[in-house]
Amino acid sequence: MKVARNEGTYDIAYAKRAMLVVVILPLLVMYTEAMLTPALPTIQKEFGVNPNDVSWVLTIYLLVGTVSVALFGKLGDMYGKKRMFLVALGFYTLGVILNGFAQSFQWLLVTRAIQGFGMAIFPLAFSLVREEFPPKMVPQVQGMISAMFGVGMVIALPLGAYVTQNFGWRWTYHSAAPFAIIMFILAWKVLRESRYINPGKLDWPGALILVWAVVPALVAVTRAPNVGWKAEQTIVLFVVSIIGLIALYLWEKRADNPLIPLDIISSRNPAIVNLGIMFAAFGISMMSQANIYIFQMPSPYGFGKTILQSGLLMTPQALVMLIVAPLAGRIMPKVGAKPLALAGALIASSGLGILAKYAPELPPNHLWAFIAMITYVGAGITLMNISLINILVFSVPPRVMGVATGANSLFRNFGSTWGPAVAGTVMSTYYVLAQIPSVPVPIKIPTTRAYEVLFGGAATVYLLLAILVLATREVMKRGKIHEVENEGEKEITVG
Repeated sequence: MKVARNEGTYDIAYAKRAMLVVVILPLLVMYTEAMLTPALPTIQKEFGVNPNDVSWVLTIYLLVGTVSVALFGKLGDMYGKKRMFLVALGFYTLGVILNGFAQSFQWLLVTRAIQGFGMAIFPLAFSLVREEFPPKMVPQVQGMISAMFGVGMVIALPLGAYVTQNFGWRWTYHSAAPFAIIMFILAWKVLRESRYINPGKLDWPGALILVWAVVPALVAVTRAPNVGWKAEQTIVLFVVSIIGLIALYLWEKRADNPLIPLDIISSRNPAIVNLGIMFAAFGISMMSQANIYIFQMPSPYGFGKTILQSGLLMTPQALVMLIVAPLAGRIMPKVGAKPLALAGALIASSGLGILAKYAPELPPNHLWAFIAMITYVGAGITLMNISLINILVFSVPPRVMGVATGANSLFRNFGSTWGPAVAGTVMSTYYVLAQIPSVPVPIKIPTTRAYEVLFGGAATVYLLLAILVLATREVMKRGKIHEVENEGEKEITVG
């Protein structure tokens, strides 16, 4: 079955096949990334590196990935989104295969950097969905992609702990490699090339300046909890990054084919969505850090759960996300993306506000009350994320969809980087030393104030997001979707 449109047709049968590829892909990525966290102590011990150095296994992936999302987004607009999607997925697959055979810590860092280029697969996937899927299906598919991130995290944490404990950290990658190869073959066979291609000369100076602007800031944020926010190296890195951002702005204003078109990302909806996604990612990562502490701190300060148990206890949250995400996508064309985003932000803010007040009092006897609250917050975050990505993709023309979604991922990565760094600093600031019978030496226990700051800070972030959402322009409502096309704007009716 095909659905007519101004520029050709939408192939429903193809859309359903392609949906399986783009929806399953987040499971693979979250499986490989979340499984790495419980494996870090084992990696540190095997290669004889200190805790600060082993964190580079995560940092190098983030640094390369943050730059690649913008670069590959632009390349996708220029040379075809499927082509660049396969290149990015190829890098990711190669990295996953090589990681498990690393003979030295330096080798592992290089292969993790290769894997980092694969972070670009998601903005390109969002672009392909927007271009090739019927408008009615787009919100549902974007919702399912978002839900799978959460499901993948829940699966990967306990599974990663089990694999590492029983087979060694290398098998976290060996077990993922066959799935990565299968996903590459499926994407190659199933996906079609995007219909909008804008040939041109790549803005290499812009790409280099982007590295200058982004990398020092990310390094500063990830290292600051260890060396100090006021340390000379932290301040120098931030200053270098600020100068780079100014240089990037000045260059992109005059570039003929800019890597990041300022007129696109600074227009009303994209600007609000990018800012909102950055703050949302910051809030989510702060909340996640606090959740981990509460789950795993020994009783009576926490629930005393292992990584395996913690992951299993987050299953209700994943199930709710699986229900909320496609349901929100289905009703979005009728009720609008803006009301759902607003509702999601307010739900998350209210839930986090309650956690700020009561979370420290729940351990060790009220485990299910805590699970219920984080599930409630997760439902709100899911609603908001799905709505924001749909506001973005229906607000920019397809010819620059790769750039728009790439920039969005860049902002998301910035927020995700700040969250753990700030959370770690808060936990290191507000703590007491406690003697636990099962532990031979006193350990640092976060105080009630630490949780108030983390959950309360995240609640404030989502309240501000609700205000930001009010400034967006609605892109769909009452069965009609407002599309920005290459030649202008149009409104279509969906069933």
